[in-house]
Order: sequence, then structure tokens, then C-alpha cells
Amino acid sequence: MKYEITREPLALESLIEAVRTDACGAVVAFLGVVRELGDGDQPVDGLSYEAYPAMALPEMRAIGEEASHKFGEARLAIAHRIGDLRLGEASVAVAVAAPHRGVAFDACEYAIDQLKERVPIWKKEHFRSGEARWRPNAPRP
Repeated sequence: MKYEITREPLALESLIEAVRTDACGAVVAFLGVVRELGDGDQPVDGLSYEAYPAMALPEMRAIGEEASHKFGEARLAIAHRIGDLRLGEASVAVAVAAPHRGVAFDACEYAIDQLKERVPIWKKEHFRSGEARWRPNAPRP
């Protein structure tokens, strides 16, 4: 599978190609993008992401392996972008291929939730007011 942290724009198609095989009848992809409202209710101009790749990549790989074992026969690829991102730019991508759609959807949801909870990646919200605030990744509410 494929796991990466990059400063380059994310290429969802390359992640899909990394996991797809003729044995897989389902491919599910998730793309997280920078939205106008940050984790609070203040509008943002963009986000900055930082990561600790020496720890983040092995943890991403572990999440992929866990999801594959937990949901059976799932193939995963995960990529996270670091650096400064503007509104609408993709910050994280997950692609999952599996023989059946239920497995693919479940493994994808598991992977993104675990990534947000466990992988050492931090984001800084840049508010339109000129203020900025660092926020750790966190599981969904």
C-alpha cells in the first residue's frame, strides 16, 4: 500500500491506483479539504499543517494494517499534506479497495478516524481576523 506525508498537492487518483486490483469490487476514497469555518466558528483563510514524519508514517502504516485485518481484505493508502493550504485545498486523502463496498466504507472510516486521533500531525488555523491558533488533530465529534 501507499502512505505518505507531502508538501505537494494530493493526487487521489494515485492513491486509488495503489490499492485497486481486479479482485476488488469496491473502491472508496475520502478527501478532506480546508473549509471556510475552522474548528470553532471563526472564518479562516487557510491552514498550516506540520507533522513528525518519523513517527507519523509508521503510525499511518499501522492504521492501514489494522483496518485490513479488522475489516478483512481491505487495501489502504493514506496521504497527508503539510505546509500552508488555502480554502478548498485537500489536506488528507484515504483510498480503500476491497472485494465488497461495506468493507471498503468501514475501513475508510476507521482509517480517517484513527489518523485524526493517533498520527502526530498538527494544524494551525489562520483566521480572517489575523489571529492564528495551533490545534491538534482530533477524532470527529
